[in-house]
Amino acid sequence: MADFSKLDAVLREFAEKSVPGCSCAVAQDGKILYEGYYGSADLERGLPVTSASLYRQASMTKLVTYTILMMLYEQGKVRMEQPISDFFPEWANKTKYVRAEDGSLREEPISRPITVRDATIMSCGLPYCFYPVGPDCTDPVLLAMNRAMEPLWAKGHYRVREAIRAIAAVPVAFDPGTHWLYGFGSELIGGVVEELTGMPLYMAMRRYIFEPLEMHDTDTLFRDDLESRLVRLYQITDDGFRPFPDSADRSQRPGEENEEGRPSIMTNVRDFSKFLQMWACGGVADGKRLLREETLAFMRTNCLSDEALMEYQTENSGYNAGYGYGYGVRTLMGRAAGEACGHTGSFGWTGGFGTWCEADPVSHVSITYMHNTAPNLEVYHHRKVRETAYACLGE
Repeated sequence: MADFSKLDAVLREFAEKSVPGCSCAVAQDGKILYEGYYGSADLERGLPVTSASLYRQASMTKLVTYTILMMLYEQGKVRMEQPISDFFPEWANKTKYVRAEDGSLREEPISRPITVRDATIMSCGLPYCFYPVGPDCTDPVLLAMNRAMEPLWAKGHYRVREAIRAIAAVPVAFDPGTHWLYGFGSELIGGVVEELTGMPLYMAMRRYIFEPLEMHDTDTLFRDDLESRLVRLYQITDDGFRPFPDSADRSQRPGEENEEGRPSIMTNVRDFSKFLQMWACGGVADGKRLLREETLAFMRTNCLSDEALMEYQTENSGYNAGYGYGYGVRTLMGRAAGEACGHTGSFGWTGGFGTWCEADPVSHVSITYMHNTAPNLEVYHHRKVRETAYACLGE
């Protein structure tokens, strides 16, 4: 039996020195091997982290969206090389910004249509644009996205399809597939899923993933006691931890007036491990097959061009060193470069508030780690959890 005392020590150190609280689960072949819960879920109320504590997943929400996309791919409803304009006609005839030697900008037609593949692998040329940019912003694409989104921000709420329509006229930063730029591609894929399923994305997540996997503690909207179990979100400052206002969770509240163009999952490590174990075990969970093993292998194959891969691997202090990027997932390509103990092909992603996960399709192991802070402290914390968890499994 594996000895997880070293992982306990790491999580205890995190909760004592760098984050208010954290949770971690390690599973294999459909069974939880380890759970660790340390620190505080709410410093002001003195509530400890427990197995029931829920965390905001932020960008890890995409993993569910892309998994549904793969399910629709298996059903023949979508092709990866299919133009996005098949779903959103206003996205035909896109242009890109080109900067001349004198610094001036002009628009030119892109070399080919943006495809589902381009959007899924973050190579469609559009960054994220959630909030108004500051006065120092000089990025022409981001400035144009801001202008396009202003009417929706003024309205106070919007759905993903409205954002897609608003951004349609914005020139992209480069020809599709040529570079890596994390951002609006995930909104495009969310819109594709809505078009193909005929339901809002949050409902598709329930129907295709949460209900089949019996993820009862996972949702995008508050219900039952979920809000009371959500850990506080803290800003890390020089003076300690400062709680975010409750309005930061507005999009979790039911009602059209609270929609912000994208659902965001809240869950705990035990529940999310059901999803990760489905991945790790070749698309099967509790005898139910959600995806073919071959489809998951396709999903985790690196799709980035050489230049895009270099950009991806070197950004953020080399956080993604050794990894490629498949259809919405980080995928391990080089164990030495990534200083990673998992098998080649291990795949997962990260959330902007400190969550991280990885599924190993060879050993059927999954590791899920969560804390909720800004900044998310990913470079140090996630690598340390990954290596310590794998080391404990080896013992």
